[in-house]
Amino acid sequence: MASWGKVAASLRNALRSSGSVTRFAPRRAVGPGVLVSVVGAGVLWCHQRHANSRTRPFAVYAQDQKEAAAPQMSARKVRFTKFASVVYDDEPYMTPRDFLFSVMLENVDRKLQKRVLINKEMNKMLVAASKARAGKDLFRSLGDNGLISYTEYLFLLTILTKPRTGFHIAFKMLDVDGNEQVDQKEFLKLKNIIGKTKLRVAKDSTESPAEDAQDVETTLQAYFFGRKGDNKLQYQEFRKFMEDLQAEVQEMEFLQFSKGMDTMRREDFAEWLLHYTSEEDNEVYWENMRKRIPAGESITFDEFRAFCLFTNNLEDFSISLKMVTEASRPVGMAQFKRAVRIATGNDLSDNVLDTVFKLFDTDGDNCLSHKEFLGVMNDRVLRGLKVPAQNGLSGYWKCVKRETLKGAQEALGDTRGPI
Repeated sequence: MASWGKVAASLRNALRSSGSVTRFAPRRAVGPGVLVSVVGAGVLWCHQRHANSRTRPFAVYAQDQKEAAAPQMSARKVRFTKFASVVYDDEPYMTPRDFLFSVMLENVDRKLQKRVLINKEMNKMLVAASKARAGKDLFRSLGDNGLISYTEYLFLLTILTKPRTGFHIAFKMLDVDGNEQVDQKEFLKLKNIIGKTKLRVAKDSTESPAEDAQDVETTLQAYFFGRKGDNKLQYQEFRKFMEDLQAEVQEMEFLQFSKGMDTMRREDFAEWLLHYTSEEDNEVYWENMRKRIPAGESITFDEFRAFCLFTNNLEDFSISLKMVTEASRPVGMAQFKRAVRIATGNDLSDNVLDTVFKLFDTDGDNCLSHKEFLGVMNDRVLRGLKVPAQNGLSGYWKCVKRETLKGAQEALGDTRGPI
């Protein structure tokens, strides 16, 4: 892959240095030779990339396509099925306890078979949910006394990973009369809309879009709308539920990595940061932790919670970084801190910032590659449930198009398309 990358880079450098292109050719036209060279670079690079990813020649791919592929579930569906401990009407469901475990752990050591519910047990759960009180221990207090469907699992995951402003917008879209309340029917639409946005099924997956059994009432429905489903959900109630759920998971994760203590050691915080990540440079990060982070220094829960708020605003942080630093340039601690304040309105403590920079500064220049850092943080936020990269012919030609446009833009010295 590296050798083909050098070929593509050489072609791009040749195009960049070509006076006939950069100085004399019109901006909106590309000569046949230049276009063929650029397309060739994109094809060569993507051809080798896909060949390496399959560990066999690309020519074999067309033959393999004829073979019937075994159905595969998305990573989220696999995680849901693995942690779901209850079955009702032949469908698997999570309990509130299952959900908490699923966002904290990658695997579950299940010693018992899934529990099959009867109608009497189901009704008892719904009554308990309708009487549950709001708070930062809601899911822990319900424990195994509740049902969470797969669509609701996606919905709850989204709550954990998104800033609160996005939910207000989604809520208002369904609040037709503007009275800041939603009924049960509207909520089901809201749940499906949010659950199928960023956490939608991968395009190359054989899994069908998430849909729940229409006649099965769940814990969330009973909690929000009562046992009869005739209550109205106020936005402030929904916002509190969202904030409480984020706080509950943050507290659980803090206790998990602090081993139940009131403070988390900096090396424990680094371990939390790298949990669920699969970056090739992870060993470099671990070595940085061992060499650079002093032992015996701790991070408080308030510092940890502030960092969690920051990770839920990574998109805004990425935009604010472009405002305070030049594109593709490493970012220093002062610029980083300023970008966080712009994105979240809050500051990260020097203790947390120092840990982050010592962990992710791979060349010792006291700066971060923000692109690499954001990649690791996205893995952390999505808890190992990132949608996989596209494969097959569709993904291959999209790769060719992307690399071709990139080469043409570099050759022309412009950010517009080559044609």
